Amino acid sequence: EVQLVGIGGDLVQIGGFLSLSCAASGLSLAIFHMSWVRQAPGKGLVWVLFVHGAGSTTNYADSVKSRFTISRDIAKNTLYLQMNKQKPDDAAVYYCAKIGSALDMDCWGNGTQVTVSS
Repeated sequence: EVQLVGIGGDLVQIGGFLSLSCAASGLSLAIFHMSWVRQAPGKGLVWVLFVHGAGSTTNYADSVKSRFTISRDIAKNTLYLQMNKQKPDDAAVYYCAKIGSALDMDCWGNGTQVTVSS
């Protein structure tokens, strides 16, 4: 059974730093492509970033480019999302998701809440 467990959501100040993680089981992060998606209160899902299974390619939404960084620990089968210079618009529930063969997000982790305060 594939399982993704997201943790690390917290209250962070504007301009601050926060790191989220997504622990995977039942699949190898060295093979599958992954994404992070977020949903702000009252709004729809918004794609944040993509990381290729081989780790060779990452793509970030313009809104987070240069502030967010994705990394992986293959031995721990865990993704890490480092979020710098937090903005109010970063407040959301963050989900990690596996990219399926149809390039859809076919497996989702639990959401982890990020709150940004002034």
